[in-house]
Amino acid sequence: MSEQSQPLKLRMAPDEPAADVAHRAEREQRAEQLQREIGLEQSLAPFRVGSVPYLNTAPLTRGVEDELILATPSKLAEMLRRDELDAALVSIVEVLFTNLYDILDGIAIASLGEVKSVLLAHRKPIEEAEEIYCDTASLTSVELLRVLLAERGIKPEFKPLPSYDFAALPDFALLIGDPALNFVLKEHQHEVWDLGEAWSELTHLPFVYAVWALRRGVENAALRRQLREARDFGLDTLDYIISSRSEYTLDFRKDYLGWHIHYHLGMDERRGIAKFIELLRKHSEREIFEPKYVV
Repeated sequence: MSEQSQPLKLRMAPDEPAADVAHRAEREQRAEQLQREIGLEQSLAPFRVGSVPYLNTAPLTRGVEDELILATPSKLAEMLRRDELDAALVSIVEVLFTNLYDILDGIAIASLGEVKSVLLAHRKPIEEAEEIYCDTASLTSVELLRVLLAERGIKPEFKPLPSYDFAALPDFALLIGDPALNFVLKEHQHEVWDLGEAWSELTHLPFVYAVWALRRGVENAALRRQLREARDFGLDTLDYIISSRSEYTLDFRKDYLGWHIHYHLGMDERRGIAKFIELLRKHSEREIFEPKYVV
């Protein structure tokens, strides 16, 4: 057989150990994440942007955490009204009650069913509620509780909660955010009425608690793009957020951030907002404005 007609012998590369493949993929993933994080550094400037200091916001602010002004929902609403912020992650009612803002479409803090972090703690039957003490940081939760009770024919008086001393908690108390989670995870004498679950049972729709509110009259296309990128980065690295945070337990963070809360604002969430508007108008004399969504 001539030299030209002899079959070629291919030399195969040695198999790479599975552990090495996994480590290489992990290094490449970390490098990609680092580049995305670097790209988000100082990306919100010159805009003034606010958010709440709760665990459930972490997937929406990945990479821009250090650029945010942190405050309670009620304080953020005040700052927006005083033109101290250009955008903030605020309670949905701040947008519905104040005709000053657009909603960044596609992004929300929402739930379909049990939410865990918005609840009525009660020692007596809900039907006996005459006074309910509410976290003064809350906006949307108070209005949500109001319409849920009104649909049952219950119209109590709402008063400020004097403190988060769980040992001295009144018979009826509305708790939100991380303090609500702290309460649920400790021993307590109250029963818990989860408002996300109550809303879902009433309407069969998601409830939207918070949205990015953008002040009108401000050219903010760049800001909208960066807020979407931060959300995308957060959801792409949700496992990292869950594993790296220190609040509560790992299993609880997986359950809370991966199941109870979701972060999209789609057709069903818009229907949920529309239903909430309908019930607010039914049970409140306040003027309610139709939301305007921007992409």
